[in-house]
Order: sequence, then C-alpha cells, then structure tokens
Amino acid sequence: MSSTATPVSWTTKNKVALGLAIFYAITNIPSVLEAPGPGEDGPPMAILIVDTVLGVVATVAGIVAWRTGSRAIARLTAATVIIITLTSLPALFVDIPAFIKVIVAVSIVLTVAIIVLMFSPAKRSAALQG
Repeated sequence: MSSTATPVSWTTKNKVALGLAIFYAITNIPSVLEAPGPGEDGPPMAILIVDTVLGVVATVAGIVAWRTGSRAIARLTAATVIIITLTSLPALFVDIPAFIKVIVAVSIVLTVAIIVLMFSPAKRSAALQG
C-alpha cells in the first residue's frame, strides 16, 4: 500500500471546518496570558502553555492545509484541536462557575463539528456510484 501526498481539492464543508479550526486555535493562543493570580483557582500554568503552543501549531497547520490541500497537515490541525479540547475536560468535573462549563461544552461540540466536517468526503456523482 503506497501513500501519495497529492493535494486535495477541499469541499465547502472541509473549508468551513478548516476555518473553524483556525478560529478555535487563534482563540486559544492567549491562554498563557490568562494565568490565575496568586491565591486564585484556575488551570495549571503548564496546561495554559500547552494550549498556547498548540493554538499556534493548529493555526499555522490550518492555514497550510487550506493553501496546499494537504490531508496530512489537516490531520495535524485536527489532532491539535482535539488535544486543546481534551485539556479543558477537567473543568467539567470541578466546582467552577456554570458559564465556564458552558464554554467548555460548546468547545467540545465545536471540536466534534470541526472533525466531522474536516474529514467528510466530497459527494460522489451518480455516474461514479453506478
């Protein structure tokens, strides 16, 4: 089985997903600036740094995937978005304000939508199906 790195032509769904992934990644870049102050509760600084780095990686990868049509780079974008979302899951299980839990829940739904749309194949024409 050989794998070729031929560029693909993104469908509208794929482009929407890449755009959402880039937007989501950009919103995570300033995570490190949101560190809780002394005596305040919040995510560990290591998680905030990881989210910032992954936000940068996902942003760059999303732009490169869009421009080059590289499925491998699109997979990197998806992986980084998934990891960013996974780092927020503990927020659902601790005592924090409800609006933060809602934001985390929305990010989970957004991540699922991004992944489904990013990897949805183009519709096949009736001539190809027959």
